[in-house]
Amino acid sequence: MDRSITLTDNVLDYIHQFGVREHESLAQCRQDTQAHEDFAVMQISPEQGAFMAMLIKLISAQKCLEVGVFTGYSTLNAALALPDDGKVVACELSADYLAKAETYWRKAGVAHKIDSHLGPATDSLRRLIDTQADTFDFAFIDANKEDYDSYYEDCLSLVRPGGLIAIDNVLWGGAVVDKTDDSESTVAIRTLNEKISTDSRVDICLAGIGDGIFLCRKR
Repeated sequence: MDRSITLTDNVLDYIHQFGVREHESLAQCRQDTQAHEDFAVMQISPEQGAFMAMLIKLISAQKCLEVGVFTGYSTLNAALALPDDGKVVACELSADYLAKAETYWRKAGVAHKIDSHLGPATDSLRRLIDTQADTFDFAFIDANKEDYDSYYEDCLSLVRPGGLIAIDNVLWGGAVVDKTDDSESTVAIRTLNEKISTDSRVDICLAGIGDGIFLCRKR
């Protein structure tokens, strides 16, 4: 068998029941967000959150970077996975999303671990490069797709050698293999995927979790 199992709704329910230990604040954030059907699709799945939290623990991360916060689910996963003196630097464009996210962080008791940067992520990342280059253990990219290449390059400057960059939505609902789809977001993701596949600066693994997550270990 040369392919992963098809994740039916029943199989996903099984994974969520037995394979994910979801903090109550994470569950509330996910459920509240899912109630808004117009943007619920933007949230990562529970198993993806648990997967990234495991990666953070496996590399004994102390300092994480988030490019795109949305309602705070992935950031909260990272904060909960870090030791008490760990830090997540979270970049978000929307003040409304960031305010919503902060309510869950406070409820979970991890707000002290999170430094939020409001505004365009490209600006926030460039400022961080000036003072914190090569200091992050883990970075998660999940923001506007047209700027994915810029985010990737900036995160390569910010993550230490041996650190890990995780990029979300790299399968884009299957659109990356649809040659007739030349929309800006699809082209940006497809182009970055092809670039990373031959990038000698990183070790790679594209995992079919959620909407696809590209793992890049900085050499």
